[in-house]
Amino acid sequence: MTSQSAATVRSRYVAQAASDLEENRRRQQELAENIKVLQQEEALLADIINLAEQYEGFADASRLPEQLQDEPVAAKAKRAPARAAARRSASAKTSPASTTTKAGAKGKSHQPLLGDLLADLLRQYDEPRLAKELRDELLEKHPDRNPTPQVVRNTLESLVAKGRIRRHKQQRSVMYTLVKRGEADSSD
Repeated sequence: MTSQSAATVRSRYVAQAASDLEENRRRQQELAENIKVLQQEEALLADIINLAEQYEGFADASRLPEQLQDEPVAAKAKRAPARAAARRSASAKTSPASTTTKAGAKGKSHQPLLGDLLADLLRQYDEPRLAKELRDELLEKHPDRNPTPQVVRNTLESLVAKGRIRRHKQQRSVMYTLVKRGEADSSD
């Protein structure tokens, strides 16, 4: 083997190693972003479970006392913080892995829901908006919130499922608009 061919082989190995290293770093960053999304989704699910545990006995609304039926859910949650805290502390003792999630979710409970913030942003526009545009505007108006693009898309899709917003597909882009009250009634 000549010194020139050895240098060529060596340079190929160096180039391949550099390429593999760059691909590894890109994949690590992608996985780190996925972990953040999963952690946010886990916190959201923990909140949902806590709410479900609070109102477990009230599956049938006709069995609720009359004053509770007309009361908004947020007011009910504010009215019973001691019971909820006792349940959370009891369940935290049984599953130590969930304590950090619940503590993180508990700290975020004073903020408006992401879905409500996105709906408020959509209310300002008559034309459809991209999820990326909504996320950028959310980050600008609420710097304390930093949801990932995937969390924003998931939240928008949940609002579509609830009938609060409408999805529009244009080629490969998905855009969203707020459903006006009259439109929601006429579409049924």
